[in-house]
Amino acid sequence: MDENARSEEWWERQAARQVEWWTKRMEGQEEENLRQYNLMYGGLIGIGVILVQPFLTVDASTLSLPAKICVIAFSLAIPLLAALMVLNRQETYRRRPTRSIFARVARESGLGLGFVGMVAGFWHIMPLAGVAVLVGGILGLTVYVVGFQRVEEEDAQAAAGPAGPAGPPSP
Repeated sequence: MDENARSEEWWERQAARQVEWWTKRMEGQEEENLRQYNLMYGGLIGIGVILVQPFLTVDASTLSLPAKICVIAFSLAIPLLAALMVLNRQETYRRRPTRSIFARVARESGLGLGFVGMVAGFWHIMPLAGVAVLVGGILGLTVYVVGFQRVEEEDAQAAAGPAGPAGPPSP
């Protein structure tokens, strides 16, 4: 019975260490996510300003469908992304992201509209360029996801050490 109690205590200590390790790891990841979101928001705002600028002096009735989509998508995305940048500053100051569903929907909408506007803007310039941006965006997202997973796996292995945690006390 005494052996079982020691083994159970050991497993409880191991579980507590794992919870502490994952909590610290996720806190750092949340701060990194805030930095990455700010980079995406600013990049899409900049791209939007550049792509929409030539359409400011053109009669709207003469715009092609991709040009109209570009203008409309960025007219929605730019204010959303700007508001998200301001919110991001508050989140960075407080060192934690908001848990608001409204903010999450705004983030996904702003990023999505920015991407749609970018594809439509390049499509207006040349359809092949629009397809290239679409394919490049999908490939870029894939590279990010695969690379992120690999970096996290390697970091977790490095943090565990070469031998890993020792087993429970032997009887």
